[in-house]
Amino acid sequence: MIHVQKRDVPDLVRVSSREVVFFTPEPGLKRRILAQNPNMMLVEHHMELGWAGARHSHPHDQLVYVISGRLKFSCGDEEFEARAGDSFVVRGGVEHQAWAFEPSVVLDVFTPAREDYRP
Repeated sequence: MIHVQKRDVPDLVRVSSREVVFFTPEPGLKRRILAQNPNMMLVEHHMELGWAGARHSHPHDQLVYVISGRLKFSCGDEEFEARAGDSFVVRGGVEHQAWAFEPSVVLDVFTPAREDYRP
């Protein structure tokens, strides 16, 4: 895991909703990068009804909080549904996938920050 020295991380990072815009990394999915530093990244995802993400893994730990909607998740060998208010953590390196049964909004926290998400 990548550790960043405290001196390399700002004491405070503030992001106004007016400063960030959504972009579409794939059909049916909108994303915007919220507050971040080298150690972590907060990302808002909006999934359309019927969206299916590709099965994938990444080295980042991922904390997921479902704000609204209903989704199915596959993490490793386990499948489950998550609804508004549900949360879970996927350890880095574990293959996972998601499907939207309803229009859904999810907040993800990645640690460390995902360089591949940055423009």
